[in-house]
Amino acid sequence: MNPTPDPDGLSAPLLAPAPSLGRAHARRLREVYRSAGWPCQDMLEIELLAAGMLQRVASAAGHETLRVSDAGVAWLAVTLARNRSALSAHEALVEQVACEMVRAGRIAWRGLSLRAQLAPDSEGEKARWCMVRPDVFSIRNTTVETYVDPIVHEIKVNRSDLLGDLRRPDKRAAYLDLGGECWYVLGNDAKGRPIGAASEIPPECGVMLLESQRLVVARAAPRTPRQRLPLGVWMALAKATPVAGLNDDVQGLLGDCV
Repeated sequence: MNPTPDPDGLSAPLLAPAPSLGRAHARRLREVYRSAGWPCQDMLEIELLAAGMLQRVASAAGHETLRVSDAGVAWLAVTLARNRSALSAHEALVEQVACEMVRAGRIAWRGLSLRAQLAPDSEGEKARWCMVRPDVFSIRNTTVETYVDPIVHEIKVNRSDLLGDLRRPDKRAAYLDLGGECWYVLGNDAKGRPIGAASEIPPECGVMLLESQRLVVARAAPRTPRQRLPLGVWMALAKATPVAGLNDDVQGLLGDCV
């Protein structure tokens, strides 16, 4: 920080520009708002203080605590509204994809927690396991186990979220372990433009775009034949509730003999 002369001839510090605030700052601000306000004295706290989002309060005993300023409360309200808007858009697109799967004669689930197998880090080591939560997981409505044709749909409505996801190859590998196909479904930004292009998505995945509130296939997903679903996946499906909309009369015909 370079000193600059003041009108009295003394040196005064040159103030740095206010820091840009992100998700970590909002999270810390919410934590302070819900707590007794004890300081952490880290960089996040310094930046929130510099931005006027936090204020230091000294008690009669000399202890210093923090409280969220009026500006901090207003900024939290803005971020909350933005988060709710993004969440609503995501949930709406998840619902649309799930309903499309049901209309196509499939059984669909939303937000399942499934255990998937990953390749070992190096030759000779054991396979790795991880838990993933596909936005939409669906199978064919069939009584033949080898015909279930599992498909995973990952829904993205935020550009930064999409880019972060694309930097996680293990997540895509887990989805491909669970399903014969993995699709990325890309929503639109505030100007109605797709948040990404098919060329940005790895070739092992299919791509759908939202155009005029309709799902359009931008690139088909390569099909990886899968013989059977693991028992753990069947158990997760049995414990979860599928998306409503199946025609019970049609489903009953599956057990009829011709």
